[in-house]
Amino acid sequence: MRVTLADSPFLRACRREPVPHTPVWFMRQAGRSLPEYRKAREGVAMLDSCMRPDLVTEITLQPVRRHDVDAAVYFSDIVVPLKAIGIDLDIRPGVGPVVAEPIRSRADLDRLRPLEPDDVPYITEAVGMVTAALGDTPLVGFAGAPFTLASYLVEGGPSRNHEHTKALMYGDPGLWAELLDRLADITAAFLTVQIEAGASAVQLFDSWVGALAPADYRASVMPASRKVFDAVAHHGVPRIHFGVGTGELLGLLGEAGADVVGVDWRVPLDEAARRVGPGKALQGNLDPAVLFAPRQAVEAQARRVLDAAAGLPGHIFNLGHGVLPATDPDALTRLVSYVHEQTAR
Repeated sequence: MRVTLADSPFLRACRREPVPHTPVWFMRQAGRSLPEYRKAREGVAMLDSCMRPDLVTEITLQPVRRHDVDAAVYFSDIVVPLKAIGIDLDIRPGVGPVVAEPIRSRADLDRLRPLEPDDVPYITEAVGMVTAALGDTPLVGFAGAPFTLASYLVEGGPSRNHEHTKALMYGDPGLWAELLDRLADITAAFLTVQIEAGASAVQLFDSWVGALAPADYRASVMPASRKVFDAVAHHGVPRIHFGVGTGELLGLLGEAGADVVGVDWRVPLDEAARRVGPGKALQGNLDPAVLFAPRQAVEAQARRVLDAAAGLPGHIFNLGHGVLPATDPDALTRLVSYVHEQTAR
């Protein structure tokens, strides 16, 4: 019997429905460790590659061809919508996004104008090309969450301690709330473009939110994240929420409006399910560094993840963060095969 897109194992798991096997995809699977990715991107800057539909299509499809994963993830970067509205930034190799003029005052907010579909025509074109090529394999669209985008904008780049970000959040809560509210609108618009072009699910990455205490997340971040999820709810696609170091925030990540809560490798999935509560699917959560171990050790750790998820309605196997650049691609292929074989029903 032919499996339709809506009936794919990934989307069924997102809806907490029975699946023929546990679906697998990996964060940062589109690129990073693949030699064909490095070849495709030779001489092309990261942000430029995100704006070329032909290149986005090729890179997004590469891990699906190689690993037989159950979902593709759209190849882009979380700062693309900021670049699209005119923020002067660049992605520096080995550093990450760097903002020329950090946003630290009310006057700086004027640079954060709304994102319009016409600002990102390459997204619509690329998603259309990707979904046409994927057929019955779902495409996961994604965006950076308001807090993480705010941290890059306020710090001017990656930060270990987020001191400027927290100083603004605590010192001028009104300005902070307005900053996150504008970023929520930009993020929701960016996700909407992807959904309307054909993405079957979306993931909100809050890479840095683990730096916050639960009370601060609830008061100063959750309203903006909830606004994003609420803005795309009527499209009916699954909404995934993921952050790093968020063991103390898992219940709040679900409360913000996610259908699926991503879990990093620090919390076992059975404990994560207890913290999140009923009504949410879970995604995760093999430590990406495990893939550097011998095959038998990788399979033993994958088995631990599967055992912790046993009996949970709705589990999507993923890493507890993105694929590390030096990962052997064959280790990923073997892992997908192992999970599929071990969970076939």
